[in-house]
Amino acid sequence: MKKLLPPALFVGFLIAMASICWALGSPHTLSYPYSLIGAFFLSVGLGISIYHSLLFKKERANIMTFGEPTKIVKSGLFRYSRNPMYLGFVVTLLGAAFLYQAAPTSLLLVPLFWFVTDRWYIRFEGAEMHKKFGDEYRQYCSQTHRWFGRA
Repeated sequence: MKKLLPPALFVGFLIAMASICWALGSPHTLSYPYSLIGAFFLSVGLGISIYHSLLFKKERANIMTFGEPTKIVKSGLFRYSRNPMYLGFVVTLLGAAFLYQAAPTSLLLVPLFWFVTDRWYIRFEGAEMHKKFGDEYRQYCSQTHRWFGRA
């Protein structure tokens, strides 16, 4: 799994949501036009992820998950979340689940994605940040929640 980058996992989950939802004939619990609320979440989530990946480029920080960290980015939503790009992916998947009319199978994949990213990618990245930046990163962690809010 070390070679599987987060955007690829994210796209895989989007495809799995649609495929499983219709292949299994999962019941749809949210009818049109109410399911369109998903478009809002999908747009916001993609916006969060894209904006913060561009912010990494602007700040000249390494965005590659398995590469060596080069900088602690603290601007944008990084003031409130140590992982806004992953947060954006989760919000996007929630939006997609609503667009898929809130089929239970689609909704269940959202927390599964959260769990995998939290336990695999975020733990790995956090450990690398601790190694590289030590006390500076510990202080950032004490002030900023892993997902969202103040610690």
